[in-house]
Amino acid sequence: MSTFVHSKEFAEFRKARSNMLLSRKNQLLLEFSFWNEPVPRSGPNIYELRSYQLRPGTMIEWGNYWARAIRFRQDSNEAVGGFFSQIGQLYMVHHLWAYKDLQTREDIRNAAWHKHGWEELVYYTVPLIQEMESRIMIPQKTSPLQ
Repeated sequence: MSTFVHSKEFAEFRKARSNMLLSRKNQLLLEFSFWNEPVPRSGPNIYELRSYQLRPGTMIEWGNYWARAIRFRQDSNEAVGGFFSQIGQLYMVHHLWAYKDLQTREDIRNAAWHKHGWEELVYYTVPLIQEMESRIMIPQKTSPLQ
């Protein structure tokens, strides 16, 4: 970092970048042990990043429920990764899912409700959530997740 601090080129870059940014958040994430490690995928796929802001003190409870719930969502290999924040906004959880398209996403999500036990796990995890967000992402050609 000391090299960058004294670099005129880096200072100019930071100034130009600051004119383009409205806000920025950084998080250091760790992977839940019960999720598969993300591996390169062939495509084309779309990806859904579901982010959950949990109530403080509920991360262990969330992890225990999702250690059981993940088995309901692995039939079509859609589970890419599950992560939780260690630095940054705490009690944040991110689930990354892969789908062929939006219709496949809808079909897979609806099918989970027909599996015995899924409804109960959702029932117990929803009260742990303060806020949630879903984003659909399309990978760049250089991404190992296609």
